[in-house]
Amino acid sequence: MTSSSQAQPGQTPVPSAEAQALHRALFTLDSHIDIPWPDRGDAFEDTETRRVDLPKMQKGGMSAGCFVAYIAQAMVNAEGHAQAQAQCLAMLDVINTMQGTHNGVTARVCSTVAEITAAYEAGVLAVIPAVENGYAMGDNPAVLAQFRAKGARYVTLTHNGHNALADAAVHRPSLGDKPENHGGLSALGREAVREMNRLGLLIDVSHASKKTMLQAVAASAVPVVASHSCVRTLCDHPRNLDDEQLDALKESGGVIQITAMPAFLKPKDENGARSAGVSAFVDHIDYVVRRIGAEHVGISSDFDGGGALADWQNATQGVNLTAELLRRGYDKSEIAAFWGGNFMRLLAKAEGVAAEQTGTIG
Repeated sequence: MTSSSQAQPGQTPVPSAEAQALHRALFTLDSHIDIPWPDRGDAFEDTETRRVDLPKMQKGGMSAGCFVAYIAQAMVNAEGHAQAQAQCLAMLDVINTMQGTHNGVTARVCSTVAEITAAYEAGVLAVIPAVENGYAMGDNPAVLAQFRAKGARYVTLTHNGHNALADAAVHRPSLGDKPENHGGLSALGREAVREMNRLGLLIDVSHASKKTMLQAVAASAVPVVASHSCVRTLCDHPRNLDDEQLDALKESGGVIQITAMPAFLKPKDENGARSAGVSAFVDHIDYVVRRIGAEHVGISSDFDGGGALADWQNATQGVNLTAELLRRGYDKSEIAAFWGGNFMRLLAKAEGVAAEQTGTIG
C-alpha cells in the first residue's frame, strides 16, 4: 500500500507523501459533475451539501471539472422540448457565473484546450461547461450552436429514456418508450452528430444504448467519449460498455471515463447490499487498460449526480484515487493520462475537426 499510516476499521488510509505530491503536481480533470438546480449561488462556498464546489476542488488539488447542465428526460413533444431547451440554456448561464475570485478561490470558465491549459498554468481552476441529454436540443440541431456559444464542450446524446435523437440504454415505458424507438440513432440524431462535429462538441455516449453508441462511433468524424460509464464485464448494468463497445472505442480513438457510481462498479453482494471504493474503481481502469490500452480511459466522479465512493466522497479526496493508481504500479505519465490527458486529447481533436470544417472551433 502507498498509505503512510495504519487505518482503523472503517477509516480511509492516509495517502503517502509520494501520492500527495504527485496528485498536487498533476493536471486533474473530472469529466462529469452535476450542478444543483435551481441554482443556489454557492459555487464559491465550501458547502455541506455539494460534493463539488470550487473551494473543495482547490483543497483537493483538482485542476478542472466539466460541470453539466443535466436535463431529465420528459415527453418528446414541442412543449417538453421548449422547456428542456430553456432550462438547459439557463443552467449553462449559471455555469458561466462560476468564474472570478471569491473566498480565496479563482476560477475561469474555459471552452478551449488553450484556455484550460492557460488556467492550469496560472494556478486557476478551469470550469468547463457541458450538456447532459440531447433532449435539450429538442428537434432542432441549430440549438447546439447556442450550447457551444455558452462554452459547452460535449453533449450526452441521451439520459434515461429515449429522445428524438437516439435510443437510451435504459428505456422509460412511463414516457411511452418501447425497448427501441429508433434502432439506435435517428435521422435527426445523425444530423446532430454532424453538427456537433462542426461545432467542436464531443459526442458523449454515456446513457446511450449499445446500438446508439456503435452507430455514433461510426457516424462521428471525432472519437466519441463516454463521459461517465463503467465496464459491463465487471458489472452487468445496461449503462456500462461491453467488450465490443470498448473495442469500437479503441478503433476510433475514443475514451471511456470510469465513474464513481457504485451501481456501475460492483454487483450487489449475497445480502443484496452494494458498496464500492477506489479499489473497485481502479479495477475498471485496469480492465480497460488490459483490453484496449491506457490511452482510452479516464476519470469522472458523477458527483452531485449520484456518484460517491466510500473513500472518494467529494472533490477533496481525489488523492485517494491517485494513491490507488500508484499502488497498482501505474507510472506518472499513465496517471496523468487518466486524470485528464486522454480527455484533453479528444477535446483537441474536436477542435481540429471543427477548424477544418468551418475555420473556427465555435
